[in-house]
Amino acid sequence: MGERLPDPELFRQGGFRVASRLFIEGDIRGDERQVARLRRFAQREDPAADVLVPLLRECRPEFEQALRQGIDSVQSPPEELEAFFRDVEATPYWVDRDRLDRGARAITRAGLLGLFPLGDVSLMGGYLASRATKSLVGTGEIEYKAARRLVETATWWIHVTTPGALVPGGRGYESALRVRIVHAHVRAAMNRRKDWDYAAWDRPVNQVQTAGTLLLFSLVYVFGTQLLGLRYSARERADILHLWRYVGWLMGVDEELLPAGEDDAWRLLWLLATTEFIPDDDSKRLAAALMKAHAGIGDGRGALGKVLAHVSVAGHGAISRLLLGKTNADFLELPDDPIAQAAVVAAAGVNFAAETVRRVVPGATALQELIGAAGRRHYLRQVTKVFGLDPAYGRHMKAA
Repeated sequence: MGERLPDPELFRQGGFRVASRLFIEGDIRGDERQVARLRRFAQREDPAADVLVPLLRECRPEFEQALRQGIDSVQSPPEELEAFFRDVEATPYWVDRDRLDRGARAITRAGLLGLFPLGDVSLMGGYLASRATKSLVGTGEIEYKAARRLVETATWWIHVTTPGALVPGGRGYESALRVRIVHAHVRAAMNRRKDWDYAAWDRPVNQVQTAGTLLLFSLVYVFGTQLLGLRYSARERADILHLWRYVGWLMGVDEELLPAGEDDAWRLLWLLATTEFIPDDDSKRLAAALMKAHAGIGDGRGALGKVLAHVSVAGHGAISRLLLGKTNADFLELPDDPIAQAAVVAAAGVNFAAETVRRVVPGATALQELIGAAGRRHYLRQVTKVFGLDPAYGRHMKAA
C-alpha cells in the first residue's frame, strides 16, 4: 500500500462523517494506485449489451421471449443474442437464493419510508457525480421529466427488491436486464454525439458509473435508512448487499467492482467519492429539477397545495442536507430549514424506538414485512395509474 489519500468532501461532514465513526471499521482510505486502477474502469462499457442495440430493431420479439422464457425457448436466435442470454443465465457460484430472499425482505420491511433515502440521498447524492450526469442531461429525460423519472426509478427499485423477483423470468430479473439494455441505448446515443468530451467525461454510462449507481441503491440506501432510525442486523445488511451484488452482475458490472461485503462496499464508495463525486453546474440543474418534482405534490390544490409543496421541499431537502453534508448541500442549492431538519431528527428518534421494540416482540418483524409489502404494492398501483408507466422502457430507448 502507498500513502493513504485524505478523505473526500463526502466523508468530511454530514451523515457520512457519522458513518466513518459509527459504522465503518478500520481505515477505508485508498492510495493513488487504487485510484488509478479504478479509473481504468471508466473507459469500459458493456460490449455484450452494446452489440444488441442495432440488433434489437429486428429481433425485439426474440429478446422478449428469451427474457421471459429463457434462450432455449428461442429457435435459431442471433449469435449475439444467444451469447448475451447464455451469460446472464449462467448464475455465478456465489449467488445464494436464500440470501437474496432475506435481503429483499429486509428492504421490504421499510415500506414507503425507504423511498425517502432512495430519492433524497441515493438520487440526490448521485447528482454530485458530475461525469455521470452528462448522460442524464444529454437525454433531457432527467431535467425536464424529473417527477416521472423519480417514480420510474422507485418502481424499478421496488421490482428488483421484491422477494422472489430475481429468479429467471421474474419481474426483478426482467427489470435488471431491461435497464441494462436501456443503458446500452443511452451509450450508443452519447457515442454518436460529436460534442461528447471523452477526456473530461470518460465513456458514457461506463463501469465505474454503473457500479456507483448500485452502491447508491444498496450501501447508501441502507445507511440512509439507518440514520432515519431503521435497524438491521449484521446479517440483514450483508444479505441486502448480496442481493445488489447479483443485480449488478445481471446489469453487466465487472465482478471486480461488485463488493462481496460491507467493508468492500465502503472502500469502493470512498474511492468513488474521491474520483467521481465532483459536482458542477449540471449537478445544480438536476438537483433543482428533483426539488421541483417534490414541490409538485401541491399542484392544483390551492392554498393547501402551497403548504404541502413547502413541507415536501423542506422535508426532502432536510434529509439530503443532513446526510450529504453542508458543503455539498450548499453547492446543490438545497433549502436550509433548521425546523425541518429538527423534525427529521425527531422522527428518526421515534423510528429508532419503534424499531427497538420490533426486534424484541415475537412476530413483529414478519408483520412489518407484510405492512411494508402492502405499502409498496399500493404505491406501484397508484403511480402506474397516474403516470402510465411502461415496464419495457421502450420510451427511453426511443428517446436515446
